[in-house]
Amino acid sequence: MNGRSRRVVITGVGLVSPLGDDKETFWRALVDGVSGVAAWSLVSPDALPAPFGAEARHFRGAIDDFGPLGKDQAKAIRKGLKVMCRECQMGCAAAQKAMADAALVPGSFDPERVGIAFGTDHMVTMPEDFSESILPCLDEEGQFDFSRWATEGMPKMNPLWLLKYLPNMPACHLAMYNDLRGPNNSMTLREAAANVALVEAFQTILQDRAEVMVVGATGTRIHPIKAIHSRQQEELADEAEDPARACRPFDRRRTGMVLGEGAGAVVLEDFERAVSRGARVYAEILGGASSSVAGADRQADRYQALRNALTMTFDRTNCSPNGVGFVNAHGLGTRSADVEEARAIHDVFRDRSTPVPVVAPKSHFGNLGAGSGMVELIAGVLALNQGQLFPVLNYEDPDPDCPIAVVAAGQPWPASESFVNLSFTPQGQASVALVRRMP
Repeated sequence: MNGRSRRVVITGVGLVSPLGDDKETFWRALVDGVSGVAAWSLVSPDALPAPFGAEARHFRGAIDDFGPLGKDQAKAIRKGLKVMCRECQMGCAAAQKAMADAALVPGSFDPERVGIAFGTDHMVTMPEDFSESILPCLDEEGQFDFSRWATEGMPKMNPLWLLKYLPNMPACHLAMYNDLRGPNNSMTLREAAANVALVEAFQTILQDRAEVMVVGATGTRIHPIKAIHSRQQEELADEAEDPARACRPFDRRRTGMVLGEGAGAVVLEDFERAVSRGARVYAEILGGASSSVAGADRQADRYQALRNALTMTFDRTNCSPNGVGFVNAHGLGTRSADVEEARAIHDVFRDRSTPVPVVAPKSHFGNLGAGSGMVELIAGVLALNQGQLFPVLNYEDPDPDCPIAVVAAGQPWPASESFVNLSFTPQGQASVALVRRMP
């Protein structure tokens, strides 16, 4: 088939999120204005710089969390759980559920023609992973004695320790558990990772290097070390009488982002293949782009990065801002990031006859790290399929410095035919994907 005539569609979705681990529960929570932000229940409050966050509370890392599985798959995944950190487990679970949703089961496809593109954060060891090996190396005053490490400490290290935290492991595990032998790549790009992985997978199918791609992203900010990084690099919402009201994208009274965790995955497929096997088609991927911008002072320019990525997306897809139904915003909830994002949206869409509606899924579940972009993409795809937009939670007092049409509670708005999914990092890398509803 000529690559230029190919179309790429979504035929399966799966997620692990603070709003639930299935698409029906997740969507109902979005439209009903439910928040996944609450006081900590799975982690120690003393280990994190905020008293609340958005945990994937229903995910326990047990085999039942991975959706429908064949006997051999369940056996392999159960064995592999011990060499997966929580991020890896969530990513694999979301992808397995997306494959089940797409009816993509081993034996039903040519393994050479199915690949993987997966986005992650950098994965960081939990401090307790070193406890057993460090304790024998402490002297009488409790100080670490490095001279004892080789003989007394290192032998107590788990020899498979590193496998738990390699960011390419979600893609590796998925390939092994499902016998996927096609193109396989991992992107460690923080919040920008999901859209970048999606566009790479889209291009892989267009170039006929695969017929199907499993695309996912997983991440967390609920980790002692990553939470410290978040405190150092970004503005955290750490005080609120009601945690559910802490995340307030584009609202004048916003105080910062909320820590969260989660993962999402979709199955991309050649359109003709999907039709021939009678697959459900959720939406069509039209394309996307990414951009990274920093000034001479090495400070991130998120406004320009977003504007570049949006402009390139429209140029590459031969689409116009006038045809976009809504913007699925990054909506971090910090004072500076929201202003820069709103300016970019306003400037790119300013010539429309009507303002473009803007939604912000993070208002419901905070920042899931690399997992955010994919979980948010799924929210947008479900909105297209349901024909309605969900409100931006806690948006009550519009910020004049954010001149965009935010969808507020009690403000019914149709989803129209398409949306752009926006993500960016504190370092100034932005990524965009353009998706439209299938007739």
